[in-house]
Amino acid sequence: MSFEIVFVILVVVGMLICLIKEVARPDFILFCSLATLILFGILTPAEALKGFSNEGMLTVALLFIVAGAVKQSGSLNHLVEKALSSGKSPRRSLLQMMVPISGMSAFLNNTPMVVMFTPVVRKWCRDRNISPSKFLLPLSYAAIFGGTWTLIGTSTNLVVHGFMLEKGMAGFSMFQLAIVSIPASIVAITFMVTIGYKLLPDRKTSEETFEESSREYLSEAIVEQQSPLIGKTIEEAGLRQLKGLYLIEVISNGDRTAPVPSYYKIKEGDRLIFTGLFSTIVELQNIRGLTVETGTHLKLGDLQNGSASLVEAVVSHQSSLIHKTVKESRVRSKYDAGVVAVHRNDERINNKVGDIKLKPGDTLLLLANKDFLKRWSNSNDFYLLSTIDEPEIINTKKSPIAIITLLLMIALAAFEILPMFQAAVLAVVALFLTGTVSFEGARKYIQFDVLLVIACAIGIGIALESTGAAALIANQFILLTQGFGILGAVFVVYLLTSFFTEIITNNAAAVLMFPISLHIADQLAVDPMAFFVTIAIAASASFATPIGYQTNLIVYGPGGYRFSDYLKVGIPLNIIYLIITVTIVNFVWVG
Repeated sequence: MSFEIVFVILVVVGMLICLIKEVARPDFILFCSLATLILFGILTPAEALKGFSNEGMLTVALLFIVAGAVKQSGSLNHLVEKALSSGKSPRRSLLQMMVPISGMSAFLNNTPMVVMFTPVVRKWCRDRNISPSKFLLPLSYAAIFGGTWTLIGTSTNLVVHGFMLEKGMAGFSMFQLAIVSIPASIVAITFMVTIGYKLLPDRKTSEETFEESSREYLSEAIVEQQSPLIGKTIEEAGLRQLKGLYLIEVISNGDRTAPVPSYYKIKEGDRLIFTGLFSTIVELQNIRGLTVETGTHLKLGDLQNGSASLVEAVVSHQSSLIHKTVKESRVRSKYDAGVVAVHRNDERINNKVGDIKLKPGDTLLLLANKDFLKRWSNSNDFYLLSTIDEPEIINTKKSPIAIITLLLMIALAAFEILPMFQAAVLAVVALFLTGTVSFEGARKYIQFDVLLVIACAIGIGIALESTGAAALIANQFILLTQGFGILGAVFVVYLLTSFFTEIITNNAAAVLMFPISLHIADQLAVDPMAFFVTIAIAASASFATPIGYQTNLIVYGPGGYRFSDYLKVGIPLNIIYLIITVTIVNFVWVG
């Protein structure tokens, strides 16, 4: 075994450990791993940068723009609302929601879809006194189901497709994966509306938890006449350094200031609203010139006015806020919003808000000012799950253009009139020329962190192949499955890809498994398509953890879920997809 093989395997193992332990953002971890391979001479700069010109990766970037234009049209919301409302029972409504969501996800990026439909589903459930926890996880799963139906359903499919093209293969056709995924989706949806519905918890959402426990963390103090605090700034008065409390709003003669800047000068009669540990209210009582309202009946709704709104948001995988405290992340100055409370693992974190270290999936309750939406619009720090008083303006004249452009792009690729990449280029050019999407809007839709993960993972995959590490691992696979034949190899490839996808990212899992599977297919003298289809399905079929797939993370807090809920419902779904994928792949491509 050469030094290069050992070094690459050590780098990959180290990368996996860092991803599992979430020591940093996935894109940063993969970039550092790729940089290490360059610095030690394992990869040339040309090899390392090959991922940035990969056709699959570039197609993903273009499809982000197309999906963003369709999402912005607002036409999809009505379809889901109508499907839900026409159901005669909760289970019937669940079925009628999952089918169209899966269909839409086959052609659109599923992450923005789940973000868009989460508030729609929650409102529908609230209006009918149904726990949203019965519907939000199925919403995520439906989006995952549909993503496996087509070539463009998820970035993972396009990444594997791009690798195949680079190897001189034909790549996936538009609906080739549907041979496996549609039967699997039918069984999975049937499971969700029967057994799965029973397994799903009937639990309060983060929104309800925040509201019901508001008296436990909201405190109010009034500035007395002749108070020594009058005329001092918030900073000078020492109200920024309180041990357990965090100032989120000041009400002065009916005017509200939220979030509260450090330079705000305190006036007589000001009502100071704090969030945090109610047990530390003695901090306020010890400050001369303040009257503490210990029996305040202040509710969350009382914090809002014409310029300030309560907003619920979920910290994303790629957020710059991860591993920072609320205070360190400077949410107040960066987004013109104050953090009122943080929800994690089905409960509000009972701590001073400023000292809470944020993690992916945390649900933040924000008191946002009028500039919040503008500041948030180009950020990937969190997914917005609440509407703001100033909703995005939808141009109804441009909505049909976005839908027609999407349909034409699909038709051009499906009938092989143009390759998928060229069809996507044409679609984006059409959206620009018609004014449906601006260059500024395009930058907002593109998820650059996802593209960086894909590009870096491709470089790492090249290192696995060029050094012979992939061939070595493939030999071990064949030895492991000896006696079980090709079917055993397909089974193990699915299991390992599924395992990687649950603990790291779907794209990284697919890229790592591609060169290994290619060598397995060569040594077994079998059509490699059997393994590539298996990888594409397994990398997307992530149901058993909230961290394996972004859509699962988005509904984690808003649905009031616990980690065990994903295991309870997701493991049976993983088994369903495993059995159906291996069976159909064996009959169609191994035979």
